Amino acid sequence: MIRPFNGTPSCDRWFTQLVKGEKRKKKKKKKRAFNGVRAFVSSLTEDCFKAIHAKFHRRASLLSPYKLYTVAAMEEIQHRTVTVNGINMHVAEKGTGPVILFLHGFPELWYSWRHQITALSSLGYRAVAPDLRGYGDTDAPEDPNSYTSLHVVGDLVALLDSVAPDQEKVFVVGHDWGAMMAWNLCLFRPDRVRALVNMSAVFTPRNPKSKPLQTFRAVYGDDYYICRFQEPGEIEAEFAQIGTERVLKEFLTYRTPGPLYLPKGKGFGHPVDTPISLPAWLSEEDVKYYASKYEKKGFTGPVNYYRNLDLSRELTAPWTGDQIKVPVKFLVGDQDLTYNAPGAKDYIHKGGLKKYVPLLEEVVVMEGVAHFINEEKPEEINKHIYDFFQKF
Repeated sequence: MIRPFNGTPSCDRWFTQLVKGEKRKKKKKKKRAFNGVRAFVSSLTEDCFKAIHAKFHRRASLLSPYKLYTVAAMEEIQHRTVTVNGINMHVAEKGTGPVILFLHGFPELWYSWRHQITALSSLGYRAVAPDLRGYGDTDAPEDPNSYTSLHVVGDLVALLDSVAPDQEKVFVVGHDWGAMMAWNLCLFRPDRVRALVNMSAVFTPRNPKSKPLQTFRAVYGDDYYICRFQEPGEIEAEFAQIGTERVLKEFLTYRTPGPLYLPKGKGFGHPVDTPISLPAWLSEEDVKYYASKYEKKGFTGPVNYYRNLDLSRELTAPWTGDQIKVPVKFLVGDQDLTYNAPGAKDYIHKGGLKKYVPLLEEVVVMEGVAHFINEEKPEEINKHIYDFFQKF
């Protein structure tokens, strides 16, 4: 039965806060947003309220309505394990309706889509966000060569067969490595994708005359982070010395609009006790969740994606010259290191990207936003996704 759980004093206080807070709201836009929160809280199940109360104990009554909204929404996300392509894949999902497949990047997890899962599931979509191969609660094959784009796309096709057998095509949203895998899914299996919203990583056509790692070393040198990831075990050992939580904070708070360097033996280029201030969009609680999964699984699976760049290039020779033939919207922050890479802006804005993605409908460059765009500006990203997919 769906009803508000009024069996605890904290629940009544939450609703009191909602009413008082709504009266304080002056602007219509803010009032509409607040009404949405109230409607959401009113629809929570008894079990959900009990779970929140058990988790926060006495502190539960101190939660603001917006914090309640976030916590309750997370509590209602469903988790399960699906066997796909020879591995066990963890999937977070919520909602009913057309499927939106969310693909995360490095060093992230399904959790990076928490805001999008909540928002889009409330708007009539079924949000499905896996931990990709090697990440989080999904299996991490020991063979380092088991992380090519063909392996990962194979996982995704099998996942769609399992979670959306009645939907011939689904919507896809990707970021960073997830964006690269989304491009490849559209390249290899355009018959499975209705439309794509991709972030940060542009589609790069296969160049039969050069290898990715050779190019990275020539342009950036051996200290460039992708080059440093290549020797098995080396970067993992350095990360272990720095500490998992510290490593994640370094990556997630990186805002320099330029290449990331990891000089050997020097970590991120400054003392490990240098204070790190978390941005407003990233809490200590968020970092601890990420850290709990990376401490359990390690970084080897995720960095194996980088170690297979050249192998993926070799295996994808049959698709040389092919285009992405699904409708696309591309989003990037103007402070993103990918957007500020040599030649990236010209490629994006002067016809290069459109040449290889002919159904590219829009490019959005968000001012003052860095790499982790979907976490930094969740409300704007949610609207971009919803508005684009509503066309189809």
